[in-house]
Amino acid sequence: MSLFIRQLPLWIGLRYLAAKRRNHFISFISASSMVGMTLGVAVLILVLSVMNGFDRELRERILGMVPHGVLYERGGIQDWQGLASLAEQFPGVAAAAPLTKLQGMLGQGGRVQGVMVTGIDPQAEARVSILPNHIKDGRLEDLQAGEFNVLLGDLLARQLNVMVGDKITLMLPEATLSPAGVLPRVKRLTVAGIFSVGAELDANLAVIHLQDAAKLARLNGEAQALRIRFHDLFQAPQGIWRMVNQLEGQYSGSDWTRTHGNLFQAIRMEKTMIGLLLLIIVAVAAFNIISTLVMAVTDKQADIAILRTMGAKPRTIMGIFMVQGLAIGLVGVVLGTVLGILAALSISDLVAWLEQLFGFQILNADVYFISYLPSQLLWSDVAVVTGASLMLSFLATLYPSWRASRVQPAEALRYE
Repeated sequence: MSLFIRQLPLWIGLRYLAAKRRNHFISFISASSMVGMTLGVAVLILVLSVMNGFDRELRERILGMVPHGVLYERGGIQDWQGLASLAEQFPGVAAAAPLTKLQGMLGQGGRVQGVMVTGIDPQAEARVSILPNHIKDGRLEDLQAGEFNVLLGDLLARQLNVMVGDKITLMLPEATLSPAGVLPRVKRLTVAGIFSVGAELDANLAVIHLQDAAKLARLNGEAQALRIRFHDLFQAPQGIWRMVNQLEGQYSGSDWTRTHGNLFQAIRMEKTMIGLLLLIIVAVAAFNIISTLVMAVTDKQADIAILRTMGAKPRTIMGIFMVQGLAIGLVGVVLGTVLGILAALSISDLVAWLEQLFGFQILNADVYFISYLPSQLLWSDVAVVTGASLMLSFLATLYPSWRASRVQPAEALRYE
Protein backbone atom coordinates (compact mmCIF):
# COMPACT_ATOMS: atom_id res chain seq x y z
CA MET A 1 0.00 0.00 0.00
CA SER A 2 2.83 2.39 0.86
CA LEU A 3 4.49 1.59 -2.50
CA PHE A 4 1.27 2.49 -4.32
CA ILE A 5 1.03 5.79 -2.45
CA ARG A 6 4.63 6.63 -3.34
CA GLN A 7 3.95 5.88 -7.01
CA LEU A 8 0.64 7.75 -7.03
CA PRO A 9 2.12 11.02 -8.48
CA LEU A 10 3.71 9.02 -11.31
CA TRP A 11 0.48 7.23 -12.32
CA ILE A 12 -1.76 10.28 -12.04
CA GLY A 13 0.78 12.53 -13.82
CA LEU A 14 1.05 10.14 -16.78
CA ARG A 15 -2.73 9.74 -16.75
CA TYR A 16 -3.20 13.51 -17.01
CA LEU A 17 -0.68 13.66 -19.85
CA ALA A 18 -2.42 10.96 -21.90
CA ALA A 19 -6.02 11.94 -21.08
CA LYS A 20 -8.11 13.86 -23.60
CA ARG A 21 -8.56 17.37 -22.27
CA ARG A 22 -11.65 19.50 -22.46
CA ASN A 23 -9.46 22.46 -23.34
CA HIS A 24 -7.82 21.63 -26.69
CA PHE A 25 -5.59 24.68 -26.48
CA ILE A 26 -3.72 23.07 -23.58
CA SER A 27 -3.10 20.00 -25.73
CA PHE A 28 -1.79 22.22 -28.52
CA ILE A 29 0.61 24.04 -26.18
CA SER A 30 1.77 20.70 -24.76
CA ALA A 31 2.46 19.32 -28.26
CA SER A 32 4.25 22.51 -29.33
CA SER A 33 6.43 22.31 -26.21
CA MET A 34 7.40 18.77 -27.09
CA VAL A 35 8.12 19.66 -30.73
CA GLY A 36 10.12 22.73 -29.71
CA MET A 37 12.21 20.68 -27.33
CA THR A 38 12.79 18.05 -30.04
CA LEU A 39 13.88 20.59 -32.65
CA GLY A 40 16.04 22.53 -30.20
CA VAL A 41 17.96 19.48 -29.03
CA ALA A 42 18.34 18.08 -32.56
CA VAL A 43 19.62 21.36 -34.03
CA LEU A 44 21.97 21.90 -31.10
CA ILE A 45 23.56 18.45 -31.49
CA LEU A 46 23.82 18.91 -35.28
CA VAL A 47 25.44 22.35 -35.14
CA LEU A 48 27.91 21.33 -32.44
CA SER A 49 28.87 18.29 -34.54
CA VAL A 50 29.50 20.50 -37.58
CA MET A 51 31.65 22.86 -35.51
CA ASN A 52 33.56 19.82 -34.20
CA GLY A 53 34.03 18.78 -37.82
CA PHE A 54 35.55 22.14 -38.73
CA ASP A 55 37.82 21.89 -35.69
CA ARG A 56 38.93 18.38 -36.69
CA GLU A 57 39.56 19.33 -40.31
CA LEU A 58 41.65 22.30 -39.22
CA ARG A 59 43.80 20.03 -37.06
CA GLU A 60 44.07 17.09 -39.45
CA ARG A 61 44.09 18.74 -42.89
CA ILE A 62 45.28 22.31 -42.56
CA LEU A 63 47.72 21.55 -39.75
CA GLY A 64 48.62 18.30 -41.48
CA MET A 65 50.01 20.38 -44.33
CA VAL A 66 51.11 23.46 -42.39
CA PRO A 67 54.13 22.90 -40.10
CA HIS A 68 53.40 22.54 -36.39
CA GLY A 69 56.66 24.35 -35.80
CA VAL A 70 59.54 25.75 -37.87
CA LEU A 71 63.13 26.07 -36.66
CA TYR A 72 65.32 28.60 -38.49
CA GLU A 73 69.11 28.79 -38.39
CA ARG A 74 70.83 32.04 -39.22
CA GLY A 75 72.41 31.81 -42.67
CA GLY A 76 70.48 28.67 -43.56
CA ILE A 77 70.76 25.07 -42.33
CA GLN A 78 74.02 23.46 -43.47
CA ASP A 79 73.31 19.92 -42.21
CA TRP A 80 69.58 19.37 -41.85
CA GLN A 81 69.94 15.64 -41.08
CA GLY A 82 72.13 16.36 -38.06
CA LEU A 83 69.85 19.15 -36.83
CA ALA A 84 66.80 16.91 -37.35
CA SER A 85 68.41 14.19 -35.19
CA LEU A 86 68.98 16.72 -32.40
CA ALA A 87 65.44 18.11 -32.70
CA GLU A 88 63.84 14.67 -32.54
CA GLN A 89 65.48 14.07 -29.16
CA PHE A 90 63.38 16.81 -27.56
CA PRO A 91 60.27 15.61 -25.68
CA GLY A 92 57.05 15.72 -27.67
CA VAL A 93 58.74 15.86 -31.10
CA ALA A 94 57.46 13.23 -33.53
CA ALA A 95 59.61 13.97 -36.60
CA ALA A 96 61.57 16.66 -38.43
CA ALA A 97 62.16 17.39 -42.11
CA PRO A 98 63.82 20.17 -44.15
CA LEU A 99 61.85 23.06 -45.56
CA THR A 100 62.47 25.98 -47.92
CA LYS A 101 59.77 28.52 -48.76
CA LEU A 102 59.58 30.99 -51.61
CA GLN A 103 56.83 33.37 -52.63
CA GLY A 104 56.22 33.88 -56.31
CA MET A 105 53.77 33.74 -59.17
CA LEU A 106 52.95 30.88 -61.51
CA GLY A 107 51.89 31.67 -65.05
CA GLN A 108 50.53 29.65 -67.94
CA GLY A 109 48.75 30.79 -71.10
CA GLY A 110 48.11 34.31 -69.87
CA ARG A 111 46.86 33.13 -66.46
CA VAL A 112 48.83 34.13 -63.38
CA GLN A 113 48.38 33.05 -59.76
CA GLY A 114 50.28 33.97 -56.63
CA VAL A 115 51.68 30.90 -54.83
CA MET A 116 53.75 29.75 -51.91
CA VAL A 117 56.45 27.47 -53.31
CA THR A 118 57.68 24.93 -50.76
CA GLY A 119 60.85 22.93 -51.17
CA ILE A 120 60.77 19.50 -49.52
CA ASP A 121 62.73 16.29 -49.32
CA PRO A 122 60.38 13.62 -50.78
CA GLN A 123 61.76 10.85 -48.53
CA ALA A 124 61.43 12.85 -45.32
CA GLU A 125 58.12 14.62 -46.09
CA ALA A 126 55.91 11.62 -45.28
CA ARG A 127 57.07 11.81 -41.65
CA VAL A 128 55.83 15.36 -41.10
CA SER A 129 53.01 15.91 -43.63
CA ILE A 130 49.86 14.32 -45.01
CA LEU A 131 50.83 15.37 -48.55
CA PRO A 132 51.86 11.87 -49.75
CA ASN A 133 48.38 10.57 -48.85
CA HIS A 134 46.52 13.19 -50.91
CA ILE A 135 48.24 13.08 -54.30
CA LYS A 136 45.52 12.40 -56.88
CA ASP A 137 47.70 12.45 -60.00
CA GLY A 138 51.42 11.66 -60.20
CA ARG A 139 53.77 10.63 -57.40
CA LEU A 140 55.78 12.41 -54.75
CA GLU A 141 58.85 10.49 -55.95
CA ASP A 142 58.60 12.33 -59.28
CA LEU A 143 60.18 15.32 -57.56
CA GLN A 144 63.80 14.69 -58.57
CA ALA A 145 66.65 17.06 -57.79
CA GLY A 146 67.71 19.13 -60.78
CA GLU A 147 64.65 18.38 -62.90
CA PHE A 148 62.57 21.28 -61.50
CA ASN A 149 59.35 19.31 -61.33
CA VAL A 150 56.44 20.70 -59.29
CA LEU A 151 53.34 19.40 -57.54
CA LEU A 152 50.32 21.73 -57.68
CA GLY A 153 47.17 21.94 -55.60
CA ASP A 154 44.02 20.82 -57.38
CA LEU A 155 42.39 24.28 -57.41
CA LEU A 156 45.64 25.94 -58.48
CA ALA A 157 45.99 23.52 -61.38
CA ARG A 158 42.43 24.24 -62.47
CA GLN A 159 42.94 27.99 -62.21
CA LEU A 160 46.03 27.72 -64.43
CA ASN A 161 44.34 25.13 -66.67
CA VAL A 162 47.30 22.74 -66.55
CA MET A 163 47.71 18.98 -66.25
CA VAL A 164 50.56 16.59 -65.49
CA GLY A 165 53.32 17.08 -68.04
CA ASP A 166 52.54 20.72 -68.83
CA LYS A 167 55.14 23.47 -68.53
CA ILE A 168 54.50 26.48 -66.29
CA THR A 169 56.51 29.59 -65.53
CA LEU A 170 57.61 30.51 -62.02
CA MET A 171 58.42 34.17 -61.39
CA LEU A 172 60.33 35.06 -58.23
CA PRO A 173 61.08 38.59 -57.00
CA GLU A 174 64.77 39.42 -56.98
CA ALA A 175 66.16 40.41 -53.61
CA THR A 176 68.21 43.30 -55.08
CA LEU A 177 66.86 46.56 -56.43
CA SER A 178 67.69 48.20 -59.75
CA PRO A 179 66.66 51.41 -61.53
CA ALA A 180 63.93 49.35 -63.17
CA GLY A 181 62.58 48.26 -59.81
CA VAL A 182 62.37 44.74 -58.37
CA LEU A 183 63.56 42.35 -61.07
CA PRO A 184 61.83 38.98 -61.21
CA ARG A 185 63.67 35.76 -61.91
CA VAL A 186 61.91 33.33 -64.22
CA LYS A 187 62.15 29.54 -64.23
CA ARG A 188 60.30 26.94 -66.27
CA LEU A 189 58.82 24.10 -64.23
CA THR A 190 57.20 20.83 -65.25
CA VAL A 191 53.95 19.76 -63.59
CA ALA A 192 54.71 16.31 -62.13
CA GLY A 193 51.59 15.81 -60.03
CA ILE A 194 48.44 17.26 -58.50
CA PHE A 195 47.34 16.94 -54.87
CA SER A 196 44.03 17.66 -53.15
CA VAL A 197 43.58 18.06 -49.41
CA GLY A 198 40.16 19.74 -49.69
CA ALA A 199 41.38 22.99 -48.15
CA GLU A 200 42.52 26.48 -49.05
CA LEU A 201 46.05 25.16 -49.61
CA ASP A 202 44.83 23.54 -52.84
CA ALA A 203 44.61 27.04 -54.34
CA ASN A 204 47.93 28.57 -53.31
CA LEU A 205 50.55 25.87 -52.68
CA ALA A 206 53.17 24.44 -55.03
CA VAL A 207 55.77 21.86 -53.99
CA ILE A 208 59.23 21.32 -55.50
CA HIS A 209 62.35 19.41 -54.54
CA LEU A 210 64.45 20.80 -51.70
CA GLN A 211 67.61 21.17 -53.82
CA ASP A 212 65.69 22.95 -56.60
CA ALA A 213 64.24 25.35 -54.03
CA ALA A 214 67.72 26.02 -52.61
CA LYS A 215 68.98 26.96 -56.08
CA LEU A 216 66.01 29.26 -56.73
CA ALA A 217 66.38 30.90 -53.31
CA ARG A 218 70.21 31.06 -53.72
CA LEU A 219 70.76 29.55 -50.28
CA ASN A 220 74.20 28.90 -48.88
CA GLY A 221 72.96 25.84 -46.98
CA GLU A 222 70.85 22.80 -47.75
CA ALA A 223 67.57 24.21 -46.44
CA GLN A 224 66.04 27.40 -45.19
CA ALA A 225 64.46 25.86 -42.07
CA LEU A 226 63.55 22.64 -40.31
CA ARG A 227 59.92 21.60 -40.10
CA ILE A 228 58.94 20.03 -36.77
CA ARG A 229 55.92 17.81 -36.15
CA PHE A 230 54.79 17.32 -32.55
CA HIS A 231 52.74 14.48 -31.11
CA ASP A 232 50.45 17.11 -29.56
CA LEU A 233 50.19 20.19 -31.78
CA PHE A 234 49.20 22.31 -28.77
CA GLN A 235 52.71 21.74 -27.38
CA ALA A 236 54.30 23.30 -30.47
CA PRO A 237 54.78 26.85 -29.07
CA GLN A 238 56.53 25.60 -25.92
CA GLY A 239 58.49 22.95 -27.86
CA ILE A 240 59.88 25.39 -30.43
CA TRP A 241 60.79 27.89 -27.70
CA ARG A 242 62.63 25.12 -25.82
CA MET A 243 64.65 24.21 -28.93
CA VAL A 244 65.62 27.82 -29.65
CA ASN A 245 66.90 28.23 -26.09
CA GLN A 246 68.68 24.90 -25.69
CA LEU A 247 70.30 24.25 -29.08
CA GLU A 248 73.78 25.63 -29.57
CA GLY A 249 73.80 28.21 -32.34
CA GLN A 250 71.75 31.13 -33.56
CA TYR A 251 68.23 29.84 -34.01
CA SER A 252 64.77 31.32 -34.20
CA GLY A 253 61.40 29.65 -34.40
CA SER A 254 57.78 29.93 -35.35
CA ASP A 255 54.70 27.77 -34.83
CA TRP A 256 51.23 27.21 -36.25
CA THR A 257 49.52 29.50 -33.73
CA ARG A 258 51.08 32.50 -35.49
CA THR A 259 49.69 31.54 -38.90
CA HIS A 260 46.44 29.68 -38.14
CA GLY A 261 45.93 30.25 -34.42
CA ASN A 262 43.30 32.95 -34.96
CA LEU A 263 41.25 30.61 -37.15
CA PHE A 264 41.43 27.86 -34.56
CA GLN A 265 40.39 30.20 -31.74
CA ALA A 266 37.57 31.60 -33.89
CA ILE A 267 36.14 28.11 -34.43
CA ARG A 268 36.29 27.37 -30.69
CA MET A 269 34.64 30.69 -29.86
CA GLU A 270 31.95 30.21 -32.51
CA LYS A 271 31.15 26.75 -31.18
CA THR A 272 30.67 28.13 -27.68
CA MET A 273 28.58 31.13 -28.76
CA ILE A 274 26.41 29.21 -31.22
CA GLY A 275 25.84 26.52 -28.59
CA LEU A 276 24.65 29.12 -26.09
CA LEU A 277 22.39 30.80 -28.65
CA LEU A 278 20.81 27.52 -29.71
CA LEU A 279 20.31 26.57 -26.07
CA ILE A 280 17.89 29.51 -25.96
CA ILE A 281 15.64 27.50 -28.31
CA VAL A 282 15.53 24.74 -25.72
CA ALA A 283 14.84 27.35 -23.03
CA VAL A 284 11.88 28.67 -25.05
CA ALA A 285 10.49 25.14 -25.23
CA ALA A 286 10.96 24.88 -21.46
CA PHE A 287 8.97 28.08 -20.98
CA ASN A 288 6.21 26.48 -23.06
CA ILE A 289 6.20 23.65 -20.52
CA ILE A 290 5.58 26.26 -17.82
CA SER A 291 2.62 27.62 -19.80
CA THR A 292 1.27 24.13 -20.34
CA LEU A 293 1.42 23.24 -16.65
CA VAL A 294 -0.02 26.56 -15.47
CA MET A 295 -3.05 26.05 -17.71
CA ALA A 296 -3.26 22.40 -16.67
CA VAL A 297 -3.31 23.42 -13.00
CA THR A 298 -6.14 25.87 -13.71
CA ASP A 299 -8.03 23.21 -15.67
CA LYS A 300 -7.57 20.55 -12.96
CA GLN A 301 -8.34 22.60 -9.85
CA ALA A 302 -11.43 20.54 -9.08
CA ASP A 303 -9.45 17.30 -9.37
CA ILE A 304 -6.72 18.73 -7.14
CA ALA A 305 -9.32 19.70 -4.53
CA ILE A 306 -10.82 16.21 -4.57
CA LEU A 307 -7.41 14.62 -4.15
CA ARG A 308 -6.66 16.96 -1.27
CA THR A 309 -9.94 16.08 0.48
CA MET A 310 -9.09 12.39 0.04
CA GLY A 311 -5.87 12.96 1.98
CA ALA A 312 -3.31 13.74 -0.71
CA LYS A 313 -0.46 15.85 0.65
CA PRO A 314 0.83 19.00 -1.08
CA ARG A 315 4.02 17.23 -2.12
CA THR A 316 1.92 14.54 -3.81
CA ILE A 317 0.06 17.17 -5.83
CA MET A 318 3.36 18.82 -6.67
CA GLY A 319 4.81 15.49 -7.80
CA ILE A 320 1.85 14.86 -10.13
CA PHE A 321 2.46 18.00 -12.18
CA MET A 322 6.22 17.62 -12.05
CA VAL A 323 5.81 14.17 -13.60
CA GLN A 324 3.56 15.65 -16.29
CA GLY A 325 6.08 18.39 -17.19
CA LEU A 326 9.09 16.08 -17.05
CA ALA A 327 7.35 13.58 -19.32
CA ILE A 328 6.85 16.29 -21.95
CA GLY A 329 10.49 17.33 -21.66
CA LEU A 330 11.80 13.75 -21.61
CA VAL A 331 9.95 12.74 -24.78
CA GLY A 332 11.15 15.89 -26.55
CA VAL A 333 14.75 15.39 -25.44
CA VAL A 334 14.82 11.71 -26.45
CA LEU A 335 13.33 12.38 -29.88
CA GLY A 336 15.62 15.38 -30.39
CA THR A 337 18.69 13.38 -29.36
CA VAL A 338 17.88 10.58 -31.81
CA LEU A 339 17.19 13.02 -34.66
CA GLY A 340 20.31 15.05 -33.85
CA ILE A 341 22.55 11.98 -33.84
CA LEU A 342 21.14 10.74 -37.15
CA ALA A 343 21.51 14.19 -38.71
CA ALA A 344 25.08 14.62 -37.43
CA LEU A 345 26.11 11.24 -38.84
CA SER A 346 24.61 11.88 -42.28
CA ILE A 347 24.88 15.65 -42.85
CA SER A 348 28.18 15.45 -44.78
CA ASP A 349 26.88 12.85 -47.24
CA LEU A 350 23.54 14.67 -47.54
CA VAL A 351 25.16 18.00 -48.38
CA ALA A 352 27.51 16.33 -50.88
CA TRP A 353 24.50 14.67 -52.55
CA LEU A 354 22.63 17.98 -52.72
CA GLU A 355 25.68 19.69 -54.23
CA GLN A 356 25.92 17.00 -56.88
CA LEU A 357 22.17 17.04 -57.54
CA PHE A 358 21.80 20.80 -57.96
CA GLY A 359 25.29 21.53 -59.29
CA PHE A 360 26.39 24.11 -56.73
CA GLN A 361 28.98 24.21 -53.95
CA ILE A 362 28.00 25.34 -50.46
CA LEU A 363 31.58 25.86 -49.25
CA ASN A 364 33.92 27.31 -51.84
CA ALA A 365 37.59 26.68 -51.09
CA ASP A 366 38.38 30.15 -52.48
CA VAL A 367 36.40 31.62 -49.57
CA TYR A 368 36.49 28.97 -46.82
CA PHE A 369 39.46 26.96 -45.62
CA ILE A 370 37.79 23.67 -46.64
CA SER A 371 35.53 22.81 -49.56
CA TYR A 372 32.99 20.48 -47.91
CA LEU A 373 30.81 20.37 -44.81
CA PRO A 374 32.45 18.23 -42.10
CA SER A 375 30.78 16.69 -39.08
CA GLN A 376 32.14 14.93 -36.01
CA LEU A 377 29.73 13.64 -33.37
CA LEU A 378 31.14 13.76 -29.85
CA TRP A 379 29.21 11.84 -27.22
CA SER A 380 30.37 14.35 -24.61
CA ASP A 381 28.44 17.06 -26.50
CA VAL A 382 25.38 14.81 -26.68
CA ALA A 383 25.58 14.23 -22.92
CA VAL A 384 25.91 17.96 -22.19
CA VAL A 385 23.00 18.88 -24.48
CA THR A 386 20.65 16.22 -23.12
CA GLY A 387 21.63 16.95 -19.53
CA ALA A 388 21.09 20.71 -19.93
CA SER A 389 17.75 20.15 -21.68
CA LEU A 390 16.50 17.81 -18.97
CA MET A 391 17.63 20.28 -16.31
CA LEU A 392 15.70 23.11 -18.02
CA SER A 393 12.65 20.84 -18.24
CA PHE A 394 12.90 20.06 -14.52
CA LEU A 395 13.26 23.72 -13.57
CA ALA A 396 10.26 24.57 -15.73
CA THR A 397 8.04 22.26 -13.64
CA LEU A 398 8.84 23.78 -10.25
CA TYR A 399 6.67 26.89 -10.20
CA PRO A 400 3.47 25.39 -11.74
CA SER A 401 3.78 22.33 -9.48
CA TRP A 402 4.27 24.50 -6.41
CA ARG A 403 1.24 26.54 -7.43
CA ALA A 404 -0.82 23.36 -7.76
CA SER A 405 0.23 22.24 -4.29
CA ARG A 406 -1.08 25.56 -2.86
CA VAL A 407 -4.62 25.09 -4.21
CA GLN A 408 -7.15 25.16 -1.33
CA PRO A 409 -9.95 22.57 -1.67
CA ALA A 410 -12.67 24.88 -0.32
CA GLU A 411 -11.82 27.66 -2.74
CA ALA A 412 -11.56 25.28 -5.72
CA LEU A 413 -14.90 23.56 -5.03
CA ARG A 414 -16.89 26.68 -4.11
CA TYR A 415 -18.33 27.19 -7.59
CA GLU A 416 -18.45 23.54 -8.70
